Amino acid sequence: MLGAIGRRGLRAALVFAPLLVLLAGGRGVAAAEDHEARTGHYLTVCGDPNNLPFSNDKYQGFENKIARLIADSLGRPLYYRWWPQSVGFVRNTLQVRLCDVIMGVASENEMVQNTNPYYRSVYTLVYRDANERQISSLKDPVLKTLRLGVVAGTPPATLLARYGLMGNARSYQRNVDTRLYAPARQAVRDVATGDLDLAVIWGPIAGYYAPREQPPLKVTPLPARIDGVQLAFNVSMGIRHRENDWKHELNALLDRLAPQTQAILLDYGVPLLDQNDHPIPRGAAKTP
Repeated sequence: MLGAIGRRGLRAALVFAPLLVLLAGGRGVAAAEDHEARTGHYLTVCGDPNNLPFSNDKYQGFENKIARLIADSLGRPLYYRWWPQSVGFVRNTLQVRLCDVIMGVASENEMVQNTNPYYRSVYTLVYRDANERQISSLKDPVLKTLRLGVVAGTPPATLLARYGLMGNARSYQRNVDTRLYAPARQAVRDVATGDLDLAVIWGPIAGYYAPREQPPLKVTPLPARIDGVQLAFNVSMGIRHRENDWKHELNALLDRLAPQTQAILLDYGVPLLDQNDHPIPRGAAKTP
């Protein structure tokens, strides 16, 4: 039979045992979150199933092609977890470990750890070329007579407001459900149908869709910076914070695969800039 001290010790042990289990479990969870919880057997990408020219579930986007290039280089099967790329995309995909990488994020995105940038592009002017008029500046006086389109909240919208052009501009919503609506794509289409005279659109979208209209539309890249407003941006891949080994592995792959990656981007009509903001022509060997 247990003595008084023994009984008290047993009761204490019974009381604190669940707490010790919880604490041990907490350490286990922390440990799991501190290391790179990835498999070396396959590569899983989180992507948007309806967001050309970047990606879709038919694997027709340039991010799909680059993901395949990386998976093949790693010698791993490629899998996707699909999610509309709008508000909550990172939180609902990468952060809950549904995937290993997001193929395209702005290099300043603080929600993810960025790889080295693998391309740099710029906003563009998209317009019909019927009159052979070359428009290359948001300060061109002719813009005051045109019906303009711009995606709300983008850097060009800041400039249109500054130059007093928003009165004749149509604003397209920025954060949308991409399963239902593609605002920049719609702006390009509205130029083609004559509902707009000119749209200011992110380069990869303009470079892909404008040549596909009938007749093809004119695309003119803007300067990298106008009146202190940045219009050119680096694009990286996004991974979880603290996954430094994975970052180094991806950076090494991006460096080695840069010529193939650049060829894919140029084939999709992406207006590329080097890190000195000089245009990279189609067929150029120089990498971004």
